[in-house]
Amino acid sequence: MSPKVIRPGQTIGILGGGQLGRMMAVAARYMGYKIAVMDPAEDCPCAPLADKQIIAAYDDKEAAQKLSEVSDVITYEFENVDLEVAKLFEEAGKLPQGSLALAVTQNRSKEKQAAVDAGLSVPEYRIIESYDQCKEALESIGYPAVVKTISGGYDGKGQLKLEDESSLDELSSFIKEGGIYIVEQWLLFDLEISQVFTRGMDGIIRTFPLAENIHKNHILHETRVPANVSEAVRQKADEAVRVLADEIGVVGTFAVEMFVKGDDIYINEMAPRPHNSGHFTIEACNVSQFEQHVRAICGLPLLPVHTFGAAVMVNVLGKHRGILIDKIEQYEGCHFHDYGKGEARTNRKMGHLTFIGNDLKEIATYMETNQIHLW
Repeated sequence: MSPKVIRPGQTIGILGGGQLGRMMAVAARYMGYKIAVMDPAEDCPCAPLADKQIIAAYDDKEAAQKLSEVSDVITYEFENVDLEVAKLFEEAGKLPQGSLALAVTQNRSKEKQAAVDAGLSVPEYRIIESYDQCKEALESIGYPAVVKTISGGYDGKGQLKLEDESSLDELSSFIKEGGIYIVEQWLLFDLEISQVFTRGMDGIIRTFPLAENIHKNHILHETRVPANVSEAVRQKADEAVRVLADEIGVVGTFAVEMFVKGDDIYINEMAPRPHNSGHFTIEACNVSQFEQHVRAICGLPLLPVHTFGAAVMVNVLGKHRGILIDKIEQYEGCHFHDYGKGEARTNRKMGHLTFIGNDLKEIATYMETNQIHLW
């Protein structure tokens, strides 16, 4: 049976109006679609691009019903939306991505189990509910280790690194009664990579170039393409995401973050939507992760992916806001994106810069020559 096709002129509903929703909307607008967005903030980044805006909490079922009524198809821009609301959209036949991918990626325990069930490697971990259980787990896992909330964390929030036994004092205040946590081995890896891909309703998968990610203070700083890994790692990453995509039944753009150690990969985290490390695709590829996502949820065929020789994406945080606005005329060799956010909090993602070249050495030389040192 052919998938239901959502045609230009019809409305795409987006649950969540942050920068990812904004960039989805930009891609959809180019393709002739109308946009409805539901977000708690009146001034959310997606609002200026929406034909209809519903200001409500993500778990507001009455507001969700309104979004469903004005939308022909619905997607979500990040995984920390309400699962029950997503199920309502799924039951109405308007959520091609389904709720399973959301349920898995909202819960670190389910996420790890999905990777294990798919026969993939993950850092050693335990699920714990108390300080004593954590201490017991650490006896097996060893130090260093990291403790994370089972859900809701991002950009380093909701996690605590334990270097050695002296870190246990911090652990006692981090773990709250009634909470569920995951304790993971702190893997001494060579580098971190992410594979962003899109899977259509017909099961066809199109992958973007494997990206290398550099984090600072647990926040993505740079994404570099191509990733500096062996062909064996590329093949393993490609095989891993295809197995996971089939296991979870992915529809749309999806990202898998992995640690690389030698020629081995370990699944770290997954994202059931376009990803920060895939922003380079807007300028560096013939089709962006956002356009492919729109194509997938609208039942359209995915495009083959062609890419420039190299690209570097740099996140711009609140503390760099002046650089993005006040000095942008100095960066003639880059593309810039401003997310339209009002308050420039220190570590809030405000935009990004993308540099494109024939190879990474050429881009590095340009950035050094022009003294582009955002962080």
